[in-house]
Amino acid sequence: MGDGSEFARILAENERYTEAFDRSALTAAPLRGIAIVACMDARLDVEETLGLRTGDAHIIRNAGGIATDDVIRSLVVSQALLGTDEIVVIGHTQCGLLGADEETIRHRLTATTGVDLDIGFGSFADLEASIRASVERLRAHPWIDARRIHGLVFDVETGRLRELA
Repeated sequence: MGDGSEFARILAENERYTEAFDRSALTAAPLRGIAIVACMDARLDVEETLGLRTGDAHIIRNAGGIATDDVIRSLVVSQALLGTDEIVVIGHTQCGLLGADEETIRHRLTATTGVDLDIGFGSFADLEASIRASVERLRAHPWIDARRIHGLVFDVETGRLRELA
């Protein structure tokens, strides 16, 4: 464990964390009844940005904050089994997938690994359109409660959230 890796550091941090751990009474159902879909970008601290604490929300993250099949699967579980009734989709400015060329990414990975795979990365040309498309995909799903689904843009320069109409 003393190899200086980030993995060793996080294990040491977990030891520190367990010394004051006080959340064993929480359940899998979020206290605030909300599920968040957000980009995995390290500049977006979902809990801090939204004033959430551990146990308040389900937070599902992926590259682009896109409503993929797996995100939908998780949201169905969140709503049907764990009682959430509101969903917020958060995209952000300066996203790495904004304007990314999927063919360029694929060619670079193929050249690096020697393996060519047909994988989509979810790149998009318009941030707001991408968020709206995810919101609409969720609203259209027959197993998702579509009454309270919102789209937000997080500005990585100011930390401000802007609601999409």
